[in-house]
Amino acid sequence: MSAGGAALTAGVDGSLASADAAAWAAREAERRGLALRLLSAGPRSAAAPSAQAAAADGLLDRTTVQLAKTHPGLDIDVIRTDASAVPALLAAAAESQTLVLGSRGLSGFTGFLVGSVAFAVAAGAGRPVVLVRPGDLPEDAWTAVHEHISPARAPYHPVVLGLDVDRPADELIAYAFEATAARAAPLHVVHAWSPASLRGYVTGLRSPADDPGIRHARERALAAALRPWRLAYPGTEVAERVVHGHPAHHLLKASARAGLLVVGRCVPAGPGLGRVAHSLVHHSMCAVAVVPHH
Repeated sequence: MSAGGAALTAGVDGSLASADAAAWAAREAERRGLALRLLSAGPRSAAAPSAQAAAADGLLDRTTVQLAKTHPGLDIDVIRTDASAVPALLAAAAESQTLVLGSRGLSGFTGFLVGSVAFAVAAGAGRPVVLVRPGDLPEDAWTAVHEHISPARAPYHPVVLGLDVDRPADELIAYAFEATAARAAPLHVVHAWSPASLRGYVTGLRSPADDPGIRHARERALAAALRPWRLAYPGTEVAERVVHGHPAHHLLKASARAGLLVVGRCVPAGPGLGRVAHSLVHHSMCAVAVVPHH
């Protein structure tokens, strides 16, 4: 078994959503050359009906067998623990490159649901957490279905990175470029801005949204933040876009044609998701990677 940071962990709780997350995690681990851990957590006591626990174990076993068949070269390790789900998953995240969870699902053995376990883990983990939508097709297969081409020839959909040019965190940008390079996909970087207040602008005169000086300054700041990463990943196609408006609105629109949406969570602000990440976790139309950064 590979050591900590060379592994990717998926939480499996007995729900079909977590099985989808495990399948997504297996593809990601294979793309990145990582080992895969499947983690089942939660106390097995009189409070947890034996039939429910057995069903969760059965799904975990079936998921493991299926992934071993579809990814024969992948190193897969199965871990079962009686520890409560949130602390177990947070501990697993600390020892993994990425933790993957189903973003929604049935009330399985431990119940990974946005707003409960998955939300708490995404809001508190010290490493990236990916929340996968239930029933998500592989990104290349999704393209094949909608563009009527062979999955073997289907390109990946873009990775979309939401970036604040006032705080362009290296951890966030690095994750987006690494995910993009692993897929040989294009990277679309979106910076959305809106003035906190319109005070200082006289009614009837140009608003900040119409001021080309503000837009150009934002475009220059975005280009400067990405310049060293473009040099480090010369084979990656990068498209930059500066738009006026609420970031969540523009990123949700971008998620409709994305394979992965990457957003940040500021660690010094403490546990919790900001308003933008909170909205994206609940409403994104693709998998969302929440990347903690300083």
